[in-house]
Amino acid sequence: MTKKKALFIGGTGTISSAITRLVAAQDDWELTLLNRGNRNTDLPAQVKLLQGDIRSDDIGALMADEVYDVVAEFIAFAPEHVERDFSLFHGHTRQYMFISSASAYQKPAQSYLLDEATPLDNPFWEYSRKKQACEEVLARHAVEDGFPVTVVRPSHTYCERSVPTAVHGSRGSWQVVKRMMEGKPVIIHGDGSSLWTLTHNTDFARGFFGLMGNAQAIGETFQITSDESLTWNQIYQTLADALGVELHACHVSSDLLAASGVYDMTGNLLGDKATTVVFDNSKLKRVVPGFKAEVSYREGVRRVLDYILSHEEYQIADPEFDSWCDQIVDIMQEAKRKIAAVKP
Repeated sequence: MTKKKALFIGGTGTISSAITRLVAAQDDWELTLLNRGNRNTDLPAQVKLLQGDIRSDDIGALMADEVYDVVAEFIAFAPEHVERDFSLFHGHTRQYMFISSASAYQKPAQSYLLDEATPLDNPFWEYSRKKQACEEVLARHAVEDGFPVTVVRPSHTYCERSVPTAVHGSRGSWQVVKRMMEGKPVIIHGDGSSLWTLTHNTDFARGFFGLMGNAQAIGETFQITSDESLTWNQIYQTLADALGVELHACHVSSDLLAASGVYDMTGNLLGDKATTVVFDNSKLKRVVPGFKAEVSYREGVRRVLDYILSHEEYQIADPEFDSWCDQIVDIMQEAKRKIAAVKP
């Protein structure tokens, strides 16, 4: 049996690690990862490795004249990255799959319901604008050069290594979990009533794999998310329930959090998580029949906590963020006292 060949650029991140495991388990696929080797210790034994930096000048020699059925790019974040990919893989792949971002969709949104035709325009987040620019470069090469592009837009996808939260520090979300366990207030942006979608990476992987080598996916764009929509209050309450603790929420407007000028709250909140979004995945389901996200957030967060609580290396303390939260909570409590004292 002739195996199909896939090259993943990256392959060990939050999104790509689950896809790597899924593809490696298929008898009819041969998978190679090209990365710098920082997280390759837990890879399936049958995965081949090319250790190197995709941005280096000599990477073409490392790949020789190989032709892949699929090249999937997980670590391109700027137009020059995909331009380099085009120069490397034009004529060397039958399908180039680019991971974009649903955060690139229009903000503020004209509709809470998003599909692939929703305009891209995010003035709040440079990350999102660069992803949009990457898509524009690839669209041009698809039209002018016949480059076989498939664009995939994930939203908030999580894995076992980190609990998904909206407001966290530069060292990840563990400090939010720790605050909950210590009975301290945790910050929830807005009033917590906006809807959000969280997707477990194993669900994303199944949708992505259905697009690999799929002729219907060439020249197309797909979003891959769960169909479950939860308010941020529900998301944090579900986390507290999984921990077996009481939730102490401190609600702060997204504008005020963005005004703090730290932790990229402008992009992360105003440009993404502060907006109610519901994803219409009907296009994906037409091309990948039978796809359905199977892991509810209630189940997913239990899996994450089971993993993190048994792996101390992912319990990364963030005292600076903890102190920042304490100060924000104190300010909000004082503001409430002052507002209560105002009489007409």
